[in-house]
Amino acid sequence: MSNDRRPDQSKDGGFYKGGPGALSMPAEKPKNFKRTFRRLMKYLKPYRTSIAFVILATILSTVFTILAPLLIGDAVNVLYDGVSASYSGTGGIDEGALLRIIWGLLALYVASALFGYVQQYLMAIVSQKTVSDLRNDIGDKLSRLPLKYYDTHPHGETMSRIINDVDTISNTLQQSLIQMITSAITIAGIFLIMLYISPLLTLVCLITIPLSAVLTKMIASKSQVHFRKQQEQTARMNGHVEEMYTGHKIIKAFGQEKRSAEAFDKINDELTAASQKSQFISGIVMPVLYFVQNVGYVIICIFGCIFVLQGTMSIGGVQSFMLYSKQFTQPIIQLSAVVNSIQSTTAAAEHIFRLLDEEEEIPDPVNFDSLEKPEGNVSFEHVNFGYDKNIPVISDLSLFAKSGDMIAIVGPTGAGKTTLLNLLMRFYEVGDGQILIDNHDISKMRRSDLRGLFGMVLQNAWLFNGTIRDNIAYGRENATEEEIIRAAEMAHADGFIRLLPEGYNTIINEEASNISEGQKQLLTIARAFLSDPEILLLDEATSNVDTRTESLIRDAMQTLMSDRTSFVIAHRLSTIRNADLILVMNKGRIIEKGTHKELMDAKGFYAELYNSQFSNTNLDETFAEVEKKFGSVVVNAV
Repeated sequence: MSNDRRPDQSKDGGFYKGGPGALSMPAEKPKNFKRTFRRLMKYLKPYRTSIAFVILATILSTVFTILAPLLIGDAVNVLYDGVSASYSGTGGIDEGALLRIIWGLLALYVASALFGYVQQYLMAIVSQKTVSDLRNDIGDKLSRLPLKYYDTHPHGETMSRIINDVDTISNTLQQSLIQMITSAITIAGIFLIMLYISPLLTLVCLITIPLSAVLTKMIASKSQVHFRKQQEQTARMNGHVEEMYTGHKIIKAFGQEKRSAEAFDKINDELTAASQKSQFISGIVMPVLYFVQNVGYVIICIFGCIFVLQGTMSIGGVQSFMLYSKQFTQPIIQLSAVVNSIQSTTAAAEHIFRLLDEEEEIPDPVNFDSLEKPEGNVSFEHVNFGYDKNIPVISDLSLFAKSGDMIAIVGPTGAGKTTLLNLLMRFYEVGDGQILIDNHDISKMRRSDLRGLFGMVLQNAWLFNGTIRDNIAYGRENATEEEIIRAAEMAHADGFIRLLPEGYNTIINEEASNISEGQKQLLTIARAFLSDPEILLLDEATSNVDTRTESLIRDAMQTLMSDRTSFVIAHRLSTIRNADLILVMNKGRIIEKGTHKELMDAKGFYAELYNSQFSNTNLDETFAEVEKKFGSVVVNAV
């Protein structure tokens, strides 16, 4: 299992996590921020009206919140003036004025909460519609990607694009954009109001900000090393746990529990040490910031008292300024966190756009050929192909299979057997030459029409999470219950299915681990029976079943393959003796061809293979031995 796992950026995407000042893993930076960000913003363009209302609601909500401390200062002044007047005997507290201020405060808080609700509601709709559009584009793209993409990219990487990266964008749109607007307005609004109240106290307040930034940066630089190590050890831990979980039977069978536990303990100790150091260092940030803020707060209080005694400021003004000073640094820290989060989000978007820009399959022709009554004649004419253009896999391959023929293909690993089937299904496009079905070039047919002609059973059985009935019915849409059962009977799967507690309603779990490998293969064979194809492709289809079941399936296959063209890749040569034509492939070429009897009578490559296999079950080793006898270059039989 690969240990190369990118952490969930929806959880650890920002430089700050867990509130202002709490450092987290450093965010991944995009390679081209501007281009990627502009492209991401295009997904928001259809919802610009809603976004305009979000921005307006955010501004109003923030402004109402900012104005509240001013009214609190006015309330303090009313109380102070009233108490002073009562001591001098000239009056008392102006209850009417105080009540008006209280009602004003209540109105501000209610209005702020109301507009805050509106912004969250609208932004939730915008963000989910945007990521829905993004997921739709990814889904459409995945359906248009050639098989080459899936063969060359880890499945976990593609899953990360669809889940982790999209979630990162969703969270940023929902939270970070609103937070950015709120923080920017809060900083600007508080700064202007503080200047209005007292320019000198504002200067004192601003002195603490660079000091906080310098200290935070110093701590961040120390913690990044440990956070990266924590990230690496977390990936190692995930990889180890996944491998030990999936291979627990092998571990127990070979008595390696102690070794596995020791490896886990070692990784766990290293992860614990890295986590302790990173969390300890990042935990220093908040106390340091609070210390700097409190020092600034004390200085503001001292100067404020002096100004009150001098008569240049009111007590209410000092009170309001103190509230604003406590609020001023928090949005600055939040804004820096949001900027870092946007960097991480843009990096996630860059991953997605890289997937969306992958080379697609050649589009189906507009004027496509169609087979009204397919017969199943297949012809390869001078086909050349290589997964890498510079490394040929199939060279000048020509063959003809007439309708109803059983074509068996044998050869060592890398000979081009499965590649031949991939080309026939147009999973890959031929480099040179052409493949014809009933004299129609398959490159001029729609892929859906072409692939509808085939039924395929692979060596590795694929089943999805669902009932056994659904898995068999996957072979043909709208299949009846009787047809499903008949297909299972022909594949000799009906017997074991009926022994299961739920029969055909048995749910196959996600890993299909609740049935045996042989039973999986029987179900995929039943699926092929149900599809009733014109051309059948079998890639070592009976490799996971016992000898008796293989014999039964082979008899059933004969029924299925009658009057159908079939291509059978076989490793056990005894299973293909009845083939109409046997192709012996090596290094992308057909080196011998004929019936079993013809090839045995020729006493050539195939005959040596057939005789050697009874003493050596490894076909690749057998080929190596035969090549020593016949030489590495064999005359092409085409």
